Amino acid sequence: MKIALLGYGKMGKVIERIALERGHEIVLRKSSEATFDGLEKADVAIDFSVPDSAVCNISECFTTNIPVVCGTTGWLEHYDEMVALCKEKNGAFIYGSNFSLGVNIFFELNDYLAKMMANLSQYKVSMEEIHHTQKLDAPSGTAISLANGILENSKYESWTLEKANENQVHIEVKRIENIPGTHSIFYDSEVDQIEIKHTAHNREGFALGAVIAAEWLAGKKGIFTMKDVLSLNNK
Repeated sequence: MKIALLGYGKMGKVIERIALERGHEIVLRKSSEATFDGLEKADVAIDFSVPDSAVCNISECFTTNIPVVCGTTGWLEHYDEMVALCKEKNGAFIYGSNFSLGVNIFFELNDYLAKMMANLSQYKVSMEEIHHTQKLDAPSGTAISLANGILENSKYESWTLEKANENQVHIEVKRIENIPGTHSIFYDSEVDQIEIKHTAHNREGFALGAVIAAEWLAGKKGIFTMKDVLSLNNK
């Protein structure tokens, strides 16, 4: 499979190594200054760029009829526009706030736990996310996905970075050097605490998941998520 890498920072380089190890070819390595020359040769594109570049990159893929896997966060105010463009161009698109296979299992655990706890008013939910100091968005896209999972499966109405009221989920954001990503969900009562936690040891899991998603998406048409890639919609 021929892959275009849109974004060639630390994550892009890890994705490149894993893709090559899995027998794929890289036909474009695009940094922010580079052109899209070579994109038309790709079977699929993987975007791990920056928020300011993501919409342009995704649009170019749809215009060029290249399926795109996007793991860039911080641009989602334009997500509906990109979905509409994908449909207009009869393209293929997967966006994921986190492509780690373990994190996507963690999303499912989070949803299930939120359903279990929904009627136990003695427990108050909160979250914590820790990332490296170079991460541009806060809270992380993964944390937002986790928070939305709680909102969809409970009586909570919104999330906040400030002091939470009884209808809000508080997200504590920390930036610490050399932390790939740690996400924790806490349910606290006066007598105990329930915690679920995912800790990434390195970027390998994110990169592997993105390559697996690209392998799955190549040749397809439509809007998909990692639930589709991992057959979690069929559970």
